[in-house]
Amino acid sequence: MLTNTNTLIMQAVNLHQRMKSLAKLIVICAFFGTAVQANEGTFEKANNDVSNKASLQRGARNFVNYCSGCHSAKYVRFNRLAVDLDLTDDQVTQNLIFNGGKITDTMVNNMSEADAVAWFGKAPPDLSLIARARSTDYLYAFLKSFYLDPSRPTGMNNMVLAGAAMPNVLWELQGVQKAVYEGEGGADGKSVEKHFKGFELVTKGKLSPEEYDEFVRDTVNFLDYIGEPKQLERRALGFRVIGFLLLLFLLVYALKQEYWKDVK
Repeated sequence: MLTNTNTLIMQAVNLHQRMKSLAKLIVICAFFGTAVQANEGTFEKANNDVSNKASLQRGARNFVNYCSGCHSAKYVRFNRLAVDLDLTDDQVTQNLIFNGGKITDTMVNNMSEADAVAWFGKAPPDLSLIARARSTDYLYAFLKSFYLDPSRPTGMNNMVLAGAAMPNVLWELQGVQKAVYEGEGGADGKSVEKHFKGFELVTKGKLSPEEYDEFVRDTVNFLDYIGEPKQLERRALGFRVIGFLLLLFLLVYALKQEYWKDVK
């Protein structure tokens, strides 16, 4: 009888230690998630919504018209877009495929790597996973941050990615803007420390600033979607798994209480 009691005590102690370790792990994960969010918070929020099918459709239109000439999305097939974006195969073929490709093709561009290097200095990256690699807030800020810079080969630079080889392909929509700085004079009255203040529109574009923001948001939304087409299903499954784990936690805790009542 004494042996059985000692065994129960040891099992209860082990279970108690495991519960403490699990609690520590949850705290660490929560802290890490907060740190990641704080790091991404340096850019203006894109506030995109991958559940918005109309926005994704507009984003697909924006991508094939303004991005796919240089950039590919080789991990995405057109027929997958048709299913996820509630489009027919004919709609995709007529409005999103301009190179004579098939509905089963992936979204690749026709630019050769050699030509890309000759024109831009480097081959434009594939954008299939760019939203996951850089974050949607980064992309949103990047597409809004081109400004006049005569020292650059394209005459434009980018405040988010200095020295970007990419030209501002959306300048007709956004217009042309310049960077505005404010500075403080140095002790010698000559040196000046400049601080970026904002952008000033030099030439108006076809879209108003509000319309351009929405255009960029739709484009970023599409890039977010193609980075993980199943993300909505994953999130729904994640809630169910968390619910199961919480239920399991309650059952394990009740078992722990059952063990410890004899010890007390």
